[in-house]
Amino acid sequence: MSGHVTGAVAALAEELPDWVSLLRAPNPGPMTLDGTNTWLLRAPAAEYGIVVDPGPADEGHLARIAAHGPVGLILITHGHHDHTEGSARLSELLGGVPVRAVDPAHSIGAEPLTAGSEPLDLPGLAVRPVPTPGHTADSVCLHVSYGDEQVVLTGDTILGRGTTVVAHPDGHLGDYLTSLEVLSAYRGIAALPGHGPALADCAAAAEFYLAHRRARLDQVRAAVSAGARTPAEVVAVVYADVDRSLWWAAEWSVRAQLEYLGVGAGESEPGVSGLEQT
Repeated sequence: MSGHVTGAVAALAEELPDWVSLLRAPNPGPMTLDGTNTWLLRAPAAEYGIVVDPGPADEGHLARIAAHGPVGLILITHGHHDHTEGSARLSELLGGVPVRAVDPAHSIGAEPLTAGSEPLDLPGLAVRPVPTPGHTADSVCLHVSYGDEQVVLTGDTILGRGTTVVAHPDGHLGDYLTSLEVLSAYRGIAALPGHGPALADCAAAAEFYLAHRRARLDQVRAAVSAGARTPAEVVAVVYADVDRSLWWAAEWSVRAQLEYLGVGAGESEPGVSGLEQT
């Protein structure tokens, strides 16, 4: 495949379980799509729910989340600020609710999530962390079930629209491809992403991403063979159809691709911040 992916990567979910709610943060942009998705999960009749990815430190957004309390736990899919910036404040608004993330730096009042950990003990819900490094080293997805109903919260590992940056050097393309293989096992289970709409089939989205990444690798190989030497030069060839304002983000992915292919990254330096969409 060639070209920049901007549409949905799989069929949209027609409906979600009634124990799943979405509050979207008011931070839309080229890298956050419509804004950061904050997911609220509460089993029917359960006293406490859980919040996944509080989003930015926007007081109005955090107040809307808190209004859906009581909440017993806040979970983080990865440490980018558009997912974590509001964590401490939300915990405070909810009376000191613990925050758990893979990275201890983003955990508050609780142990971090660990690879291969047992399902979390939450009222009415079975929540199993699924380590999915690649977008970032600390990325984790959450497989959540209530009875026969299941969802996978994918953070930025899979988006509802477009594709995601492998945030080199924290991210790693080899790890990311492995994580997509892991997610391709969740056939027929809805994916609840960190940005964009919910998708009907996590496995289908993961397989689309794998095909896209492999095609990009072929394009990068061809660009290098044709004489491109720096990430900027590769971006100018491979991402020529992408808005130039996003080329700095494309350089992150290209650096990860060149590292994966064992090719030196040259002297070009990418931008300093940013999250998704290449």
